[in-house]
Amino acid sequence: MKSSIALAVLLVPLVAAQVPHWGPCPEPTVQPGFNLRQFMGRWFEIARLPAQFEKGRCIETNFSMKSDSSIRVVSSEIYKGEIKKIEGTGVTEDMKNPAKLGISYSYVLPYTPYWILSTDYVNTALIYSCTDVLRLFHVDFAWIMSRTRSLPEATVQKARETFENNNIDTTRMIMSKQQGCDKEL
Repeated sequence: MKSSIALAVLLVPLVAAQVPHWGPCPEPTVQPGFNLRQFMGRWFEIARLPAQFEKGRCIETNFSMKSDSSIRVVSSEIYKGEIKKIEGTGVTEDMKNPAKLGISYSYVLPYTPYWILSTDYVNTALIYSCTDVLRLFHVDFAWIMSRTRSLPEATVQKARETFENNNIDTTRMIMSKQQGCDKEL
């Protein structure tokens, strides 16, 4: 037990920019009848919980099917005047529940949960990811995504309510900067 607590104390600074919470991950409801092919394409980040790996503006992710039924995931942002891209692979982790994807940006790292809580495929998508750390605490991420670079405030508020109704704390959610992007991309 002492070693678990010591490990947790050492890990806390590593996730300081994230959103750590005591206890295990919540089990939110995901999109019923999720259609992966309809979800493919370009999505712009409208709002997110803080994420150490996202520092720039004009953040977007493009999903495309690969011939082996996995998903090519290309995320990009403008950071310090330069376009930064990272490519990963996504998989459906449970065929009975296709809205529960896993994504990895490295061959040596395991897939991280990437759950589609809600989407209409043409306007918005609500994404959630959570990782337990020794079941003592968890680190989570949440994104409000759109097919366009902006959404009406009422839509953003409704999205936040969906997260809250699934026991996902959005008090630290921040709006993404999506202005002046097309000129540079």
